[in-house]
Amino acid sequence: MNMHRIISRVILSAGAFLLCGALSTSVFAQEQETLSLSLEEAQQMAVDRNITLANAALDVKAAKAKKWAAIAEMLPQVSASGEYSDFLGYKMDLGGMTIAMPPYINTGVRTSLAFGGPLFVAAQISEISKVMSDINLKQSEQDITTQVKTLYYSALVSQEVLELLNLNLENLNRLYDMTMTSVRVGAAEQTAADQIAVQVAQLENSVASNKRSLEMVYNSLRLQLDLDVDSEIVLTDKLEDLMAIDDFLLLLTEDFDVRNNYGYQLAEQNAALGKKQLAAAKLATTPTLAAYHQYSHKMYLSDEKTMNMTPPNMIGATLTIPLFTSLKSNMNINAARDAYQKSLNTLSNTEKALLVQHRQLCYNLSSAYDTYNAQLKNMDVTQRVFDNVSKKFEQGYASAMELTQSGTELIGAQSNYIQAILQFVNAQIELEKLLNKK
Repeated sequence: MNMHRIISRVILSAGAFLLCGALSTSVFAQEQETLSLSLEEAQQMAVDRNITLANAALDVKAAKAKKWAAIAEMLPQVSASGEYSDFLGYKMDLGGMTIAMPPYINTGVRTSLAFGGPLFVAAQISEISKVMSDINLKQSEQDITTQVKTLYYSALVSQEVLELLNLNLENLNRLYDMTMTSVRVGAAEQTAADQIAVQVAQLENSVASNKRSLEMVYNSLRLQLDLDVDSEIVLTDKLEDLMAIDDFLLLLTEDFDVRNNYGYQLAEQNAALGKKQLAAAKLATTPTLAAYHQYSHKMYLSDEKTMNMTPPNMIGATLTIPLFTSLKSNMNINAARDAYQKSLNTLSNTEKALLVQHRQLCYNLSSAYDTYNAQLKNMDVTQRVFDNVSKKFEQGYASAMELTQSGTELIGAQSNYIQAILQFVNAQIELEKLLNKK
């Protein structure tokens, strides 16, 4: 029996030790999964881990390779060849004279060079494609960092909403407890406590709803950062520091250069591409020159006498001149000309649209700033009114109806204030993106 007790204690001790170890490992893992991130750090992490950006970077590398492949077409091309032939003892009879046909090995090196207008334009087109791939990469990076910035702001705003709601809930719970105390001693009616209890329940629902909304924002942020769903994110930047209220006027007064916008840059490069494609269509009717040098060495695998008619060196040149293509070239030129004109129209329309968009976004930011200031003042006034009604209620000079009405107005004012913050930061982010500001 004693031995069984000793074994049981050993097993329990070992289990406790393993459990503690597992808990320690779990705590350690949780600590490893907690990330404290500033806005800049979150944006950089998203850029480093985003698959779309990785694919866009590969597109840039592929465009560079195609560019050099097009250039290489105009550079000398060298190839080597080897050939073995065996006529199986056959001998050629030339009117009584027999010529042996022994087996042989023929080796050679051929150097060729081709040049023409289409090849030169093809290299230029490849360069434009590389530039467009690079712009696409930068635009994708801008989209990712903008999304992260929007989510970061949304999380900070949602946290501020929760802080305001929790503060209101704490005040209402205090007033409810005070009212219930008065009801117990007969100094207040139960209906007064019931009215406050209804508002407390509504606030509790609002708190729970905002917690779920905040978790959705964090989940979206985890997705952008390629983090595990259980990873904890701690935002180190403060909302008031990121909003840059005092600096927003700088955005409104900053000159807008459409050439800094990635959308315009892509349209501009597309027009340049159309121009080069038109040139390529025209040059397809021009001559193409090709030249070559070939060195050959034939080695017979027999001592029999034979005739070697293969020259060791040979040079040549070919000039190709298109004469008649059944109007195919003309149709290609017309199609390329129409495509080029279409790209010019798109470029002009893009410039006009961006200028209009800049004016609208400046208006949106200015309007959002005015709304923010108005809602901030309204919330301050509503907060003072609620505090005053709360004091009067505590002293018996205000009814529960007045208290709940004042609380409802305060919640509405706080909600409008939060919406004004979101509108302001979103307007600021959109204008910064248009101006290509980091």
